[in-house]
Amino acid sequence: MPIAVLLADDHKIIREGLRALLEKEREVEVVGEAENGHRALEMAQELSPHVVVMDISMPDLNGIEATRKLVRAQPLTKVIALSVHSDKRFVSRMFKAGASGYLLKDCAFDELVSAIKQVAGGRFYVSPGVGGAMVQDYVKALESSESAAYTLLSPREREVLQLLAEGMPTKEIASHLHVSVKTIETHRQHIMEKLDAHSVAELTKYAIREGLTSLEP
Repeated sequence: MPIAVLLADDHKIIREGLRALLEKEREVEVVGEAENGHRALEMAQELSPHVVVMDISMPDLNGIEATRKLVRAQPLTKVIALSVHSDKRFVSRMFKAGASGYLLKDCAFDELVSAIKQVAGGRFYVSPGVGGAMVQDYVKALESSESAAYTLLSPREREVLQLLAEGMPTKEIASHLHVSVKTIETHRQHIMEKLDAHSVAELTKYAIREGLTSLEP
C-alpha cells in the first residue's frame, strides 16, 4: 500500500512540480493538493493522508497553525514542514505544533522521499541544514538546566561526594585519592556549603537523586 501524501503550498508551480516528481515513486501516492491552510485541513479530513507536506508561509491560515489543528484532529496523519526558513524559531514552532519532519525547499528530491518514508514509519526527520542548529540549542538548554552537582561542584568535589555517599570513611577516601585527610575534610565542607547540605545523609540523598551513585555494588 503506497504512502498517501497531501501537498499543501500556496504556489501552484511548486505543488505541480512535487506531484510530478513524487508520482514517479512507487511507494508514494499524491492524493491531493491544497493552496492554503484551511483547504489543507478540509482535504486532510476528506482524504486521511498518511503524510501532509506543509508549507509554512501560506495565506489565510499559515502552516504552523494548520499543523496544530490538523494533528489535534487527526493524530494518525503526519506533517512534514517544507519551508525556505532555516531559522530555528520556525523549526521549533513547527515541531511544537506537532510536525514530524522539517525540510528546506532547496533540499534534493531524494531527501523529500526519504523524509516521507521515515515520517510515515513513525520516525522524525530534520534537514541536515537545520539539524545542526537544533542540536546546538539542545546542548545549550541542557547546560542551562544542569544540576548543581555539575555547575557548582568541581570534578574532584563530585568524586569526593560520590565516595562519601557510598559510605567510604574520610581516611579511606584520602588514601584512595592520594591526598591528606585534611584535604578531604576541606572538600566535604565546601560541598556542604555549595549544596546547602548539613549532613552526610543529606549529601547521600542528593548524590543518589542526581545520579552520581546508585549505591549498588
